[in-house]
Amino acid sequence: MSSAEFAVAAEARGFEDYRPDAVFDYGDIRVTEAEIIEFARRYDPQDMHVDPEAAARGRFGGLVASGWHTAAMTMRLVSENFLPKAASLASPGIDELRWLKPVRPGDMLRIRVTVVEATPSRSRSDRGMVRSLVETLNQDGDVVMKMKPMNIIRCRVEP
Repeated sequence: MSSAEFAVAAEARGFEDYRPDAVFDYGDIRVTEAEIIEFARRYDPQDMHVDPEAAARGRFGGLVASGWHTAAMTMRLVSENFLPKAASLASPGIDELRWLKPVRPGDMLRIRVTVVEATPSRSRSDRGMVRSLVETLNQDGDVVMKMKPMNIIRCRVEP
C-alpha cells in the first residue's frame, strides 16, 4: 500500500476529505529512556517502566515504555497530522487497543492510518463519523500497537 496525501491542509480539512481505504503514514517520534521513566513515574509506576536495573532482570530484559505512553505518543502523531485542525469535534472512543510488542529506549515510532469507514451523520448533516485503523510501527517496521478509533468530524465549509 502506498501512502496517500490529503488534497487540502489540515486547517481546511473536513469530513469529505476522509476517504475509505486511504492510507496515511506519519512520524517520527524518538523514544527516550528519560521520557519512559518520567511518564511511568506519573502514570504507570511498574518496575519494567521506571527501574532500569529491575527491568533488566524482568520479562522484557530491559526498560520498556508503558503501553499508555505508547498510546499517548501515537495520539500526538494522529492529532498533529491526521485529524483536521478546526473540524475535529470529538471522539466517542476506541473500539480496540492492542499492545503487540515492547517499545524500548531509542525506538523511533511512526504511524500508519487507514480510513476504514466514513459515514455521514443521520441526525446532523454538518458532520460525520470516521473510523480508522491506527498502527504504530517501530524503526524496523514492526507493529508495536494498533487501535481502532472513531472521530466525529465536521463537514468542510466552502467559502
